[in-house]
Amino acid sequence: MGCTDACVFPYPQGDTSLRRFTLEARRLGLNALVCIDAEERGHIHDVLVRRGVVIEGESMQEVVAQVKKAQRTADLILVKAGDAAFNRAVLTYRGVHILRGLHRAPKRVFDQVSAKNAADKGVAIDIDLSPLIHLRGAGRQKSLQCYRDVLQLHRKYRFPLTISSGAQTLLDLRSVREITHLCAVFGMEPHEVEDALETVDRLLEPSGPVEVI
Repeated sequence: MGCTDACVFPYPQGDTSLRRFTLEARRLGLNALVCIDAEERGHIHDVLVRRGVVIEGESMQEVVAQVKKAQRTADLILVKAGDAAFNRAVLTYRGVHILRGLHRAPKRVFDQVSAKNAADKGVAIDIDLSPLIHLRGAGRQKSLQCYRDVLQLHRKYRFPLTISSGAQTLLDLRSVREITHLCAVFGMEPHEVEDALETVDRLLEPSGPVEVI
């Protein structure tokens, strides 16, 4: 099992090339990156690059159409979170690996029903560290509370978690040690961080789910 940053945005979505990202990831102790819309995949500078696609839709009909298209080219499919009904539906749809962006969604859009759906289908919930890195004040506190709530439900229902930097620039990447310290701010234990950093590998096992939201 390797330590994977579950979502980074290389050029042209960000300002850093894919190959430069992999060099820095190796220096920081990461074994793999999920690179959104990456033009290359496989091992680059001893770091495994997986191609991810982020899907955003206002309805399940839109999501289903985009997932079917993305499955032809992506290793992992991530879906942006929406309201409670949308999230519940996404978390029961085969083909999604990760639900992403809960910190930007309204409060209580990920509840016990969603948590059970995620656990039953093996869909991961992403802990995006970018708001903890970049935000201050109320915005940062909102994200911290969101992740505390997710962590509490994770401990009860045991759905998978992933951790991502959401990096669009080289300076946004974080080492495994820094990731552990950031996650400790909202109460995540080191062994839980280690487990979450290995989740992407498990999502892609033949017996596991194949969807990212």
